[in-house]
Amino acid sequence: MITGRVSGQLVSTINHPFYNGHKLLIVDRTGADGKATGDYCIAVDTVDAGVGDRVLVLDEGNGARQVVNDPHAPLRTVIVGIVDQVDTTAG
Repeated sequence: MITGRVSGQLVSTINHPFYNGHKLLIVDRTGADGKATGDYCIAVDTVDAGVGDRVLVLDEGNGARQVVNDPHAPLRTVIVGIVDQVDTTAG
């Protein structure tokens, strides 16, 4: 899993039928400190996240398909949580 910040939404008029009704968000990957790494991904939103939200992203196909409960979905990346706080101190 990775953390990221939602920077936008992707809209397409022609796509695989699975994506009908699913919101696609552009997520800038971040480190534990919350700073952008310079990389991004496009993820299906399962938690009603919005632009500016810090999110938890599952970037692994089989797990992503389990989250949407569709073993045949053409899917790799899903947003599974909105991050309220990150504590990097041990213990």
